[in-house]
Amino acid sequence: MTDKEVLQRYIDVLPFFGKVCGPGAELVVHDLSDPEHSLVAIENNISGRQIGNPMTDLVRELVRSGDHLSADFKADYVGKSKGKKFLSSTYYIKNEGRLIGFLCVNKDMDPVREATGALQCLLERFDLLPPQEGQASENLENPMTDLMHDRIAEIIAQSGVPPVRMSLEEKVRTVHRLNKDGVMMMKGAMAEIAKQLQVSVTTVYRYLNKDLD
Repeated sequence: MTDKEVLQRYIDVLPFFGKVCGPGAELVVHDLSDPEHSLVAIENNISGRQIGNPMTDLVRELVRSGDHLSADFKADYVGKSKGKKFLSSTYYIKNEGRLIGFLCVNKDMDPVREATGALQCLLERFDLLPPQEGQASENLENPMTDLMHDRIAEIIAQSGVPPVRMSLEEKVRTVHRLNKDGVMMMKGAMAEIAKQLQVSVTTVYRYLNKDLD
């Protein structure tokens, strides 16, 4: 396959990727056979360049550096054009190992910076910035609920048998142990015990009223 044929494949799919990536992402194909007129295709033009424009300084540096010999692309670097900044990435187009062109993607970061600045302003205006390290903090969760959950799980685990494999007698003994431990005095305990033992609340009450052998 000739170099032109390889490059044409990238040129042909450029409109598709331009549509997929959206108008904020510019896509460009460079043909290195003509450095002074290397730009051969462009979608979502946000840099103001035109077909027939020469290679950029960075593209020239990538050619000179030989980075393509050990990598297939260079991602997420800062690009600039007409006062705008982009998040740019470049894919090395090769033919049988030879570098013949570039597929470049330039994402317009201005809307992101504007949105970030507006959000920062909003957070500062209403004093919603996160507290600095070392400032007082409060846990708004119910610590008693966590304690109850952990205590029930601990007592069940002490039986040495997972609930799904417990016999009726083992479940009855576990419920009595939980009652003796005072867990059942806590709000919501019956529902949590039933959940962890994988039975109904009614069954837990029945276990509680059942005498131990």
